[in-house]
Amino acid sequence: MSITPSLYIVDEQSARSSRLSTVLSFIHEPHQMLTYQELLIRLNSDQPAVVLLGALDNQQHAELLLRYPATAFLLLGETLQSLLEYGNAVGLLSEPFSYASLTQLLRDSQQYHRLLPLQRQQENTVKFDGMVGSSDSMQQVRFLIQQVAKTEANVLVLGPSGTGKEVVARNIHLLSHRQAGPFVPINCGAIPAELLESELFGHEKGAFTGAISTRKGRFELAQGGTLFLDEIGDMPLPMQVKLLRVLQERTYERVGGTQAIKADVRVVAATHRDLEQMISDGSFREDLYYRLNVFPIETPALSQRADDIPLLISELLKRQEKVSQAKVKFTEHAMQSMQLHAWPGNVRELANLLERMVIMYPDQVVDVAELPLKYRHLDVESYMPQYPEGLQERDLINELFQSTDDDSDTDTDVARVFDMDAPQHLPEQGLDLKEYLAELEIRFISQALERHEFVVARAAEVLGLRRTTLVEKMRKYNLGKDE
Repeated sequence: MSITPSLYIVDEQSARSSRLSTVLSFIHEPHQMLTYQELLIRLNSDQPAVVLLGALDNQQHAELLLRYPATAFLLLGETLQSLLEYGNAVGLLSEPFSYASLTQLLRDSQQYHRLLPLQRQQENTVKFDGMVGSSDSMQQVRFLIQQVAKTEANVLVLGPSGTGKEVVARNIHLLSHRQAGPFVPINCGAIPAELLESELFGHEKGAFTGAISTRKGRFELAQGGTLFLDEIGDMPLPMQVKLLRVLQERTYERVGGTQAIKADVRVVAATHRDLEQMISDGSFREDLYYRLNVFPIETPALSQRADDIPLLISELLKRQEKVSQAKVKFTEHAMQSMQLHAWPGNVRELANLLERMVIMYPDQVVDVAELPLKYRHLDVESYMPQYPEGLQERDLINELFQSTDDDSDTDTDVARVFDMDAPQHLPEQGLDLKEYLAELEIRFISQALERHEFVVARAAEVLGLRRTTLVEKMRKYNLGKDE
């Protein structure tokens, strides 16, 4: 969490500095009035600071700003206006000092400190579990988690399904003072309404049919830790009333019990539903909504942070490799194609795709052509090997004359390939097989082209060839529309 910078007034015009100090006291801004030498001692301690800088006997204003670039300076008086060309000179204050301008410039100074490259780098050293991405939206989510984690405020995580709302909840827990306690999740939409109360609050022995022993609920299991209420929008209205009571009074009773149990639990809820619309429809309680929505965090859809996809793929493949002992790599075109996808299933859909690719192409490189059809958003012509002519002829001969269980079937298959007038047995005088197969290839290619009016793509389809392969053969045999 960012440290609020200290506020110092350094001005040799004592009357002006006193008036400024009075205004700051009025707006409840703690500050100190320092001499130039005292200021240097404070700034050399590397503590973040905002300096309201006025007149100096030594007139070393520019040197001071250059020496401490990580410090935000507010300049006092029009005589220092030329210093605004320095990046850490945030603004200029002139008398009479106004509440509006002073508070705005103080805010800008704090923003200057918060967005310092070194400060951002220090914030990035905070260890987040499973939160991958460098996009602005993900940096904002991490910032909000850092801000709220150290408090006891209830958090409502919003966002589409598959965006990692439980990951956000876990990181809030891990960065809180409750991190040594349990993190207990429960999906409110996956448990039947008649069993949800027992799941949340537990039950006493004999409380209902089948309650053969006392059982702790999730609130009790999460004691001293965090309870994650996933899909809170699916909670039935009667349970919403009971949950609201627990959040208000911080106590509950087991089903069938009379003893009040203190709820020492941090509550984080999540939903993909529009709770405000549900309130209008009467399916969600407004008072519970405002009790949960103390600190909302919205998880962005994957389509809104496409630049994070390569980082996500790298992280998800590392996890997949631990399970399957196999990995897969993607070409640059395949990566770009995936970045163009809409990802309605968000990160969950991406994880499923990667698992499928690892199964299909273990330890191989995947291009656009290997991706499932709906993920191919780039028209990239995939490499097709051009095999030596001798190898092609050998494969064709093997295919034509391969032995089968029934020799008559073999003869029939060969006859299907050759026309009925062609010899089905080797002539006594022999033949030039290479020339014969070339003539056969020319005949079938010509027929396919004529049948489809020389539309190469359609001719290639009926011949079982790729378009580029057929084009090469047409060039080889000088086959064209004029032939």
